[in-house]
Amino acid sequence: MANVRDLKKDINYVLGDIIEAVYVWEYSNTDKDTKKSEAIIDEAIEVFDDLIAKVNDKSVENKKAHFKSINQELETKGRALIEKINKLG
Repeated sequence: MANVRDLKKDINYVLGDIIEAVYVWEYSNTDKDTKKSEAIIDEAIEVFDDLIAKVNDKSVENKKAHFKSINQELETKGRALIEKINKLG
């Protein structure tokens, strides 16, 4: 992990790509209900807000471990959201 700026960029890119994938699915499946896909977008936004708040938390003692755990949480939650997109079919 190079720095906080890179972590913020990673969070933004990963969750932005997930939201974009949902929009692509909605565009490709105009005949299907979008309640589940909209819920995925809402969840991605909540994850984004949560992770950015954790990155900006200045009261952390071991910053390296804190940022590593945020990076792992991003990966875990990102994969979970991708699985939800794959199940939309």
